[in-house]
Amino acid sequence: MSRKIRKAIFPVAGLGTRFLPATKALPKEMLPVVDKPLIQYAVEEAFAAGIEQIIFVTGRGKGALEDHFDHSYELESTLKKRGKSKTLHTVEALIPETGSIVYTRQNQPLGLGHAIWCARDVVGDEPFAVLLADDLVKAEKPVLSQMVEAFKTTQSSMVAVMEVPPQQTDRYGIVGGKREGDKLIRIDSLVEKPAPSEAPTNQAIIGRYILTPEIFDLLKRKEFGAGGEIQITDAMAHLLKTQAIYGYLFDGIRFDCGDKAGFQMANIAYALDNPTIGDEVLHYIKEVAAPHFDTV
Repeated sequence: MSRKIRKAIFPVAGLGTRFLPATKALPKEMLPVVDKPLIQYAVEEAFAAGIEQIIFVTGRGKGALEDHFDHSYELESTLKKRGKSKTLHTVEALIPETGSIVYTRQNQPLGLGHAIWCARDVVGDEPFAVLLADDLVKAEKPVLSQMVEAFKTTQSSMVAVMEVPPQQTDRYGIVGGKREGDKLIRIDSLVEKPAPSEAPTNQAIIGRYILTPEIFDLLKRKEFGAGGEIQITDAMAHLLKTQAIYGYLFDGIRFDCGDKAGFQMANIAYALDNPTIGDEVLHYIKEVAAPHFDTV
C-alpha cells in the first residue's frame, strides 16, 4: 500500500553560534532572506509538498519562532486601522490552521539524530520528512515536492544529495551508490563527515530527508558519532542493512544559510528576483559595486 508523507520535523533547537551576536536573542531560523525568515521558506516548502502537520523541535530562546506563526493582535489591529490590507493579508497568511503546528523540546544538544528522535511520539508509525531551515533551495518546484513525488514510487527513505567539491566532504554526510534513472541513487554506503581521502564519493546530503519510522528504533540506541553527537547519518547507515535508501538529485540552487557567505549569497539571489527591489539591487551591483572589484 502506498504511504503518504503527512508530517515534517523541523529541528530548530540550535544556538546559531556562527551568527553571533545577531543570534544572541534571535533564533537563527528567524534571520531574514530579504523580507522573510528562513523558517518561513522551509514551512512554506513543506505545506506546498502536501505536509499536514509541522513538528518544531525547539530549545530555549525560541519564543520568537513560535510567535511568528501565531496571531499578533496589536499589529493586525494597527494595520487594519491604517488601511494596509495587503500587508495585513501577508501577516495573517503566516498563521496555519489550528493543530497543524506542534512544538516539542530537545532538552539536550545531542545532535540532529537526537532532535529527530525527540519527535517520535508525535510522528508515530508512519514515514515523515525532515527539513533543515539552514538549507535554502531556490527551485522552480520545491525540493520536498520533488522528493515526495519520487517517494510515491520508491516507498523508501530518501535524502536530497548534491555534488560538493571533493575537499569539502568533511563538512557533510556523504553517500555512495549506483544511479537508478535520472534522479535517484540507490545508496550502498553512508559516512558522516569523512576526510576527503576516505569519502566514497563527493555526493553530499543536504537538509531534506524522507525517513521511515524504523529510524526511531535505531536513534533510541543513542550511539554517538562525529562531533560527539547522535548523527542521523549513522542511524541511516544501520537502516540501510534492512531497507533501501535513495539519494535524490534535486533540481535547484542550494544556499548554505548556516554559513555567513552562503547567507549573503541567498539574500542577493532572492533580492534580484524580488519585483519591488530587484532592479535597484541590480543597479547597485552593476553601477556601484562592480567598479570596486577591479581594485580588490
